[in-house]
Amino acid sequence: MQPLPLKIAAALVVTTLSWSSAHAVDVRGVRVWAAPDSTRVVLDLTGSASHSLVVMHNPERVVLDVPGGHLARGAHPAVRGSGAVKDVRLTPISGQLRVVLNLARASQAKSFLAKPNNRYGYRLVIDLGSPAAAKPVKVEHAPRESRDLIIAIDAGHGGEDPGAIGKNGLREKDVVLAIAKELYAKVNAETGMKAVLTRNGDYFLPLRERMRRARAQSADLFVSIHADSIRDRTIDGSSVYILSQRGATDEASRWLAERENASDLIGGVSLDDKDDVLASVLLDVSQTASLSASQSAAERVLRSLSQAGEVRKPQVQEARFMVLKSPDIPSMLVETAYISNPQEEQRLRTPAQREKLAAAIHRGLHEYFYANPPAGTRIAQLAGANTPREDLASTGGGGASN
Repeated sequence: MQPLPLKIAAALVVTTLSWSSAHAVDVRGVRVWAAPDSTRVVLDLTGSASHSLVVMHNPERVVLDVPGGHLARGAHPAVRGSGAVKDVRLTPISGQLRVVLNLARASQAKSFLAKPNNRYGYRLVIDLGSPAAAKPVKVEHAPRESRDLIIAIDAGHGGEDPGAIGKNGLREKDVVLAIAKELYAKVNAETGMKAVLTRNGDYFLPLRERMRRARAQSADLFVSIHADSIRDRTIDGSSVYILSQRGATDEASRWLAERENASDLIGGVSLDDKDDVLASVLLDVSQTASLSASQSAAERVLRSLSQAGEVRKPQVQEARFMVLKSPDIPSMLVETAYISNPQEEQRLRTPAQREKLAAAIHRGLHEYFYANPPAGTRIAQLAGANTPREDLASTGGGGASN
């Protein structure tokens, strides 16, 4: 057997993905979205396409070939990069379009074809990440007897995913990030509380990555911020959601099926070495406590929002939102307003309204934690509660236990 050519041997990854036979397809444009630890490159296509991808070294680059591909009229053959990508160059070669990502650093790459949705047509997506992605380090809070509460604040959507768009062009991803940052500042200004943001810029994060980031920070509570949309533009008001029982059951099945490969913890206890019965019991206990705390906290936040303005639904709603499925972290999703309502869209544009919504959410969180302070926290000391009525620490949030 002849040895492989040097260039091919240097390739870190070679992947060929096909959804249809090669046919003419135009690349209309390229978008690059950089997050702190990953970069996404999106090629907008006029139709479905097959492609091959190779990661190469010296210099670091990704080479992607699209059989039958062409550069659409008016599209630029070179695009400035961001994050891990220095630049993107598109060149027609022998009946195909070659796309070269010149990289700023060594990266792993994976790609997939995204089918059309209500906002975009076909897209070829390349995700770049660290070649040696380390497992998240669980944060220990010290001193344990007086730790701060950790609130994970998640601004929905981001990057190539704008979320809902109002009649006058306001994008959900922008307004919810602004509200999340307002809430972040208010939580951090309160003694005994610390906020962390899942994203602090305009970039895309997968839903499970948002959950992972909250768990890596040992969050006591996860709050996802959104702005709803509906065909009827007269509808307005806020609403608050927690995970439904069916959603919890689905997630429990996934955790039990994957526990041997999971690096996550349930209540600080790994499931990978437990038999089926014990693992199921541990997971059920964790989920029951988490859902109970989610309900109580969400009720406080909804009540606070109702005092600040209109609410669409007067009771906490249940849904199977993926981002709420952490079995060990109480979680809620807040639909702050209907961006599809022109009047609410206009209010959401103003810093005053965004601050008002953040203040209402913060007030609800404050009231909940002072009524139910987890043991060993500064809030428990400040509240003068030696025996909390609802101990979130038992759900696994706020620090791993040995």
